Amino acid sequence: MSLDGFCDHTLMLPDDEIHQHYTDLLRESDTILYGRITYQLMEYWRAFLTTSSGNKSSDEFAHVMNTIPKVVFSQTLKNLDWDSARLANRTIVDELQALKQLPGKDILIGSPSLIVALTNSDLIDEYQICIHPLLLEMAYHCSTT
Repeated sequence: MSLDGFCDHTLMLPDDEIHQHYTDLLRESDTILYGRITYQLMEYWRAFLTTSSGNKSSDEFAHVMNTIPKVVFSQTLKNLDWDSARLANRTIVDELQALKQLPGKDILIGSPSLIVALTNSDLIDEYQICIHPLLLEMAYHCSTT
């Protein structure tokens, strides 16, 4: 997310170090919570379960992403076909509070809208910020009238 609130991780090309960091983070966690948009973006990694990406760190990330349990918050999706994912049947606050009562490892929140909702409810224990510089080219048109 940029400082002005713009968020689009499809613009980022993660390197091996970034992939390894997030692979390790997923391994150290029990569950990740997603909104529909981010969940559907993450489905991209399913392709690398049967066909190699040609990059070891990407393939390893795909494997770990496949296995971590995912809880998806959506008002439009009616079912999911990813074995490690399920649709939430409670509000984000109720779901997180229930998950926090279970023994285990960390619970990750992987969608900007969920992070905002849980921040507003004072339910996030720790924020992890990854700085990944990105330069966006802006074109301006000025008229001389």
